[in-house]
Amino acid sequence: MNSNTMVILRSIAGAALTFALVAGAQTPTPSPEPSSTAQTPAPVAQAPAAAPAATPAPAPLNFPWKVGPMAVTAFVDGYYSYNYNTPTTSANDQINDLYNFNDKTDTVDLSAVKLTLNHDPAPFGAHFDFMYGRTNELVTAGLQGDYIEQAFLSLKPPAAKGFEADFGRFVTSAGAEVIEAKDNWNYSRSLLFSWAIPYTHFGLRTSLPVSKTETIGVQVVNGWNVLTKNNGWATVGLTSAYVKTKYTWNVNVYTGPENALPGHGYRNLVDTTLELTPNSKFNAYINYDWGQNRDAVVGTGEYATGDHKINDWQGIAFAAHEQFKQTAVAGRYEYFTDPQGFQTGTVQHLNEFTGTFEYKVPKLPQTLITRAEYRHDQSNEPFFHKNATGMVDGQSTVTAALILVLGPHQ
Repeated sequence: MNSNTMVILRSIAGAALTFALVAGAQTPTPSPEPSSTAQTPAPVAQAPAAAPAATPAPAPLNFPWKVGPMAVTAFVDGYYSYNYNTPTTSANDQINDLYNFNDKTDTVDLSAVKLTLNHDPAPFGAHFDFMYGRTNELVTAGLQGDYIEQAFLSLKPPAAKGFEADFGRFVTSAGAEVIEAKDNWNYSRSLLFSWAIPYTHFGLRTSLPVSKTETIGVQVVNGWNVLTKNNGWATVGLTSAYVKTKYTWNVNVYTGPENALPGHGYRNLVDTTLELTPNSKFNAYINYDWGQNRDAVVGTGEYATGDHKINDWQGIAFAAHEQFKQTAVAGRYEYFTDPQGFQTGTVQHLNEFTGTFEYKVPKLPQTLITRAEYRHDQSNEPFFHKNATGMVDGQSTVTAALILVLGPHQ
């Protein structure tokens, strides 16, 4: 890990927090408004005796909070998962195989606590996501103690016809799902999200509307899930979002060296998602990913190490979501193949099905999301841990989750 890059991230985040707190301290606090439920005394024939002034009811807790120019939101995400294979600590550290952020099983666990500070670019902006919990451990693997999921500065010139540039650390544009469970239809992340695509990048990304329906972008970043890289070459990303009333089509391409020798060992990814939105209640998507990693030979002659092996992987996912008043149901099926075992560590073909029920508790100041989920993963190899020493070709889990969202109602 390059210490200079970490200093940049910490400095950006620290400066933003300091600026927000100072600006907030200089902003007068508005007086709370009287309660809308206060009753007006009925008229009487003679003036009544003076009554003590009614104490105004406290203002409701509204989000997002404002700290200076920054809007502040947050959420807390916890869950309990049960694995029918009951893997032990000695078997695989008691986790659900192939899962990521809700991978701990047979225990109550904290998936994520997240605090977001955001200022939309006008023309300058900033965005910071601070995260704690199991999700942070996996997203920022190798960066423990920093707890920064995203930290970037933005520029959106008013005369640039919608052009925007962001610099810093940001989540990938690839995939049909995102890191935050609250923004996905299912609670657990798909195989494609966990094994086919990156989580984050560090560098520059741009976007520009080229028509009323399409926005394109170019990214120049330091590869997959890293802040710095040791080969001196950047990864280039090309993005396109085509948005219509009834559907949205996203295409993302990333290509760049991911191995030690400059100019060699390229990793390529093609990701595309077609989301169908026939009405306000029903949504569906099809997500396809193809990836390829070319190994590199490092050194020359008798000192050369490595090979020119080509590893690839691909998968496709189908998902549907139906929204009712306070409830929703979602289903997902996917197929993922890892023919060289490069991503999962085993040469295998995988099928996965997930069904999720969601209930949002009504009449609360903030959003409380509850989810219950069943998931089954199936391999053509005995890949999944069972008890202390067994290995089987399937895994079934049930999960209950609570997510408290301290932000605008969804």
